[in-house]
Amino acid sequence: MAFDVGQTLSAERRRVLWNSANNSGVWTYVEPISLTPTWVHFDKRFGTPACSTGGFPQLKRGSLSNYVLIAQDDLNTLGYRTNGLDGIFGVATQNAVREYQRTRGLAVDGIVGCNTWRSLQEEVVGAGATSTTIN
Repeated sequence: MAFDVGQTLSAERRRVLWNSANNSGVWTYVEPISLTPTWVHFDKRFGTPACSTGGFPQLKRGSLSNYVLIAQDDLNTLGYRTNGLDGIFGVATQNAVREYQRTRGLAVDGIVGCNTWRSLQEEVVGAGATSTTIN
C-alpha cells in the first residue's frame, strides 16, 4: 500500500503531513522530502531494505516483485532498456543495471543495492515521461 498525497498543499502543510506520516509508526517508509519536493510519499514495504536507512530491497537476477517494476520503470525512463515492465529481473534488466552503474561510476555488479537505488531514485525524480518511458 502506498500513497502520494499533498500535491495541492503548501510546502509548510506538506511538512506537517510528512511529520505526521513519519511519526505515526504505521508506515515502514516515508520518502525524504528532498526526493519528493511537491508531494508526500509513504508506504508499507516488504523485504529487508538495501540501505540501513530504509528504502527498497536489494534486487538481483531472478528477483520477482513490484520493486523490480519500479527499477525497470526508472531505468527505462533514464534511457536504459529493460525490454519491458514485467517485474522479472532477467538478463535485459541486469544488462540495463550494469550499463547504468557503469555510466554513473557505481560498482558494476548488476545488482540494485543501496547505492544504485539511491542514484536511480535521485535521478528519476521529476523526470516525468521521456521518449524511453514505457506506458
